[in-house]
Amino acid sequence: MAKRPDMTKHRGFPSGLPGHGHHFTIRRANEKAVTPLKALQRLARPNSIEQKVDAAFLHALWHHFGAEPFERGNLDAGRLNLLFGREVVPAEEPFDAASYEALLRIDERVARKSFPDAFEDVFEV
Repeated sequence: MAKRPDMTKHRGFPSGLPGHGHHFTIRRANEKAVTPLKALQRLARPNSIEQKVDAAFLHALWHHFGAEPFERGNLDAGRLNLLFGREVVPAEEPFDAASYEALLRIDERVARKSFPDAFEDVFEV
């Protein structure tokens, strides 16, 4: 069995959206390969549950890390990919999209325009 890569676990970060089955974190590192980050197209879906989950994830990122760079760690790649390249961008050059140690940051200007509710003190779904 291959050794799992080291992965920072962001203690105190919500694991997902209760009652909806959407995950924000993963439990353990993938022993085969790290899922690379890549920008996924978001379809126009105002007021959908998916849009609300993206906003809730951004809310959690903002209130946990703020404007500071943060390590990818155990943050779910599928959820990050929906924000990657727009609201969440690389914070280092060169950027290794297939590393749990990759540094990211929130592009606050873009994020506030896309998800203004995510920056409120309390976010309700």
